[in-house]
Amino acid sequence: MDIFSELLNFTIVDFIDVILVATLLYYVYKLVKGTVAINIFIGIIIIYLVWRLTDFLNMELLSSIFGGFMKVGIIALIVVFQPEIRKFLLMVGSTNFSRRRKFLEQFSFVRNETGSQTNVDVILSACLKMASTKTGALIVFERNNNLDFLAVTGDEMNIKVTQPIIESIFFKNSPLHDGAIIISNNIVKATRVILPVNNEKNIPKRFGLRHRAAIGVTEKTDALALALSEETGQISYFKDGEFVAYNNIDHLSAIIKKDLA
Repeated sequence: MDIFSELLNFTIVDFIDVILVATLLYYVYKLVKGTVAINIFIGIIIIYLVWRLTDFLNMELLSSIFGGFMKVGIIALIVVFQPEIRKFLLMVGSTNFSRRRKFLEQFSFVRNETGSQTNVDVILSACLKMASTKTGALIVFERNNNLDFLAVTGDEMNIKVTQPIIESIFFKNSPLHDGAIIISNNIVKATRVILPVNNEKNIPKRFGLRHRAAIGVTEKTDALALALSEETGQISYFKDGEFVAYNNIDHLSAIIKKDLA
């Protein structure tokens, strides 16, 4: 009877509360999925359940030990899940600012008339040309997260994207070919950029250092990345720290344009 009465008292605020918790759990799952963090997360849940069980059974010694662990648990969570927490905050902030910007752009007086769409087709044409000669390349597309903190590790530029420019940067004898380039709003804003490298052991062996760097930067920011293999000439696309499969170059172009929109 009490349960039935509680159900009758279920308000719109309770409904919103459930939806928000479900959304939070979804984001947490996206962050830890496929990483070692999921095992740590499960371990923390198990310890919490054991603590509640020992407390219920009045096992004072064990309960005090697990209780002491849980009291400092928030600090442990921040230390252990620092990369995931950072990515979560970036994800939330980027989503909000992106939606706000798209909403404001509906009004003509706040539209950025000088901004130009990144020419994805030109970039992919350059990638195809480089792939035919097995020229290695690493291209990062800036989105909502500002990548100036990475741009300063290389040579800052301000060059409009063209096929010859992309090919000349990654030409094997070019002094600029090492490292990555960052493209923002159809402008090459930096070359020879040093990216954070993912060191997970579960990454396929076919992925080399360029691919690990592409995974690293797309894990830590909302950027997109293209990696060209010197060994195979394969063009690989990465988003949210994961390899994105595509059928052909037209399909890849459509995916990137959608992700940049």
